[in-house]
Amino acid sequence: MDILNAPSRILPSADYHRERWRNGQGWTREILRLPEQGDWQLRLSIAEIEQDAAFSTFPGVERELVLLQGEGLRLRFADGRCETLLPPYQRLRFAGEEDIAGALVDGVTQDFNLMWRRDVLQAELLHRPLVGSMLFFTEPQAAWAIHLLAGQAEFEDGALAAMSAGDTAWLGAGERRRFALNGGGELLAIRVTPAATL
Repeated sequence: MDILNAPSRILPSADYHRERWRNGQGWTREILRLPEQGDWQLRLSIAEIEQDAAFSTFPGVERELVLLQGEGLRLRFADGRCETLLPPYQRLRFAGEEDIAGALVDGVTQDFNLMWRRDVLQAELLHRPLVGSMLFFTEPQAAWAIHLLAGQAEFEDGALAAMSAGDTAWLGAGERRRFALNGGGELLAIRVTPAATL
């Protein structure tokens, strides 16, 4: 799949693009969108939630939200369900079509936001400590996005720049390749593959 073959690179947090939410009720710092032009099929961003607000809806999209900073975020769904994300790094996966109102537990939050079109892709998000070395393998149909939550890290072969907390690495699909990430801290690792076909 072409978008998964986007070149491997480091995305420094200082370069994230800040923009308004689709519904105008918050801000997002966009980390990555694929493809870069037109309608995206994969998007990584950090939502800045400063007040209680309705979430934008994204039909056809799966979402996973991870609390990065703040005392917590309460998500109220139209069907009456309520889920609360609490520190450190609690997360929730839900459908982009759902009507959700976000309520702050105690002050502003920042939330990592993974979104993918379910008819095109599937994504698996892992939260892991980084102690020493961690291996990631890209393949013709498998790419990785690595978001460093805390600490410092660098790739063994020096092909990509060193990472600081808040930076993200994109490891593009292609020939099977081994990436060894060395350092200390915590990270989110997202494996992205084409959607399963029946």
